[in-house]
Amino acid sequence: MNQLVVGLGLVESEIVQPILGADITYTQDPSSEDLERASGAIVRANFKFDKSIFEKMKSLKVIARTGVGVELVDIEEADRRRIPVVITPGSNSIAVAEGTFSHLLALCKRLKPLTTVVQTGKWDERSKYPVGDLQGSTLGIIGYGRIGKKVAEYAQVFGMKVLAYDPFTEVPSKFSSNFETVLENSHFLTLHIPLTNENSNIINTNSISLMRDGVVIVNCSRGGLVQLDDALEALNSGKISGLGLDSFDIEPPKHHPIFDHENVILTPHVMGLSINSTIVTYQDAARGVRDVLEGNVPKAIANLRNG
Repeated sequence: MNQLVVGLGLVESEIVQPILGADITYTQDPSSEDLERASGAIVRANFKFDKSIFEKMKSLKVIARTGVGVELVDIEEADRRRIPVVITPGSNSIAVAEGTFSHLLALCKRLKPLTTVVQTGKWDERSKYPVGDLQGSTLGIIGYGRIGKKVAEYAQVFGMKVLAYDPFTEVPSKFSSNFETVLENSHFLTLHIPLTNENSNIINTNSISLMRDGVVIVNCSRGGLVQLDDALEALNSGKISGLGLDSFDIEPPKHHPIFDHENVILTPHVMGLSINSTIVTYQDAARGVRDVLEGNVPKAIANLRNG
């Protein structure tokens, strides 16, 4: 009998079935019977794969998570059951880097308030919103993994100086700096580190106090990196001149007063979900599932570190 793989969260059959091959059957809308029989699962980022799901999937051999974050997967339970959790690093790096620069440009060029100027017929007020420049400014990058590297590449095309800090990954000497120096010298700051206990709310009153006046901050990583109350206070004082958020501590987020600020750009955690990157992410997840079911080692897994 063919092995069965299910989708948890919408993952279209026409994208993954050709990757899984003829010996594996995929269903994107599984029944309870499908869950019980399934050998593998391709899981969307917003699907909570907790112990109750493990208990429903008695034949499960592999989970493939679209993306790299596994906050919503019970990793301890996966380890206990010796089930690998495949991740798909690199599949959306370009999309997130482009999304980061869309936020940077929108904030630098004041697109949100200037749109309102035209919409409301207040043309004479356009001088209240001076348009900035990327060229010649310094971009600070916190986190120099796949996305951070791509952001640095784009920054140089725009003629920006780059400073980068990463607590986990080596940074090229031409960009390398410590955290405090990056904060002190950056006109623009982007975040590309995972959320851990150590860096939760890394953007807070203390770190903001080290930054240049008028800094622009963009977070297309994890929402818990930015303390929103502290950021709002800095926006109101002018210490921060613009803030771009694509991720939130709880998603969908409850309304926060910072959402109403004219110098804030908001997107609903979609900068990594471009048309092309979504297809590649699903295909990479399907390859990881197929590898495990065929007895091969997948490209990347997030657990079973001790063998």
